[in-house]
Amino acid sequence: MLKHRGFPGRLPGTDFQFTLRRANPKGATPIVARERYRDRRPPDKRADAAFMAALWQHFGNEPFERGNLDAGRLSWLFGREVLPVDDPFDPEDYDALLVIDEDAARLSFPEAFEPGDLA
Repeated sequence: MLKHRGFPGRLPGTDFQFTLRRANPKGATPIVARERYRDRRPPDKRADAAFMAALWQHFGNEPFERGNLDAGRLSWLFGREVLPVDDPFDPEDYDALLVIDEDAARLSFPEAFEPGDLA
């Protein structure tokens, strides 16, 4: 499992996890597209925006390996702002490649592309 050095481990001051410390010996948690409903709590929305900002700052529009990125946090963005590169895509592979759909991400999280701190 690739560890993304310098990537924030969590949203500061919260328990919203962004990365894993070590690989799960039973295999990677699958990434699944989760529905984001309008009535989500503001802290959840802030965590999504901060995670998107960290992804953009770290990877830009280049493909990136899933590695130690949290599957739960990726699942809130998967299928919309974060897309699979490979076809067929293996949602349980730590080596799976993903890419940010910049247009979709800018529409959903404009604050993630502005300079400043989202924490």
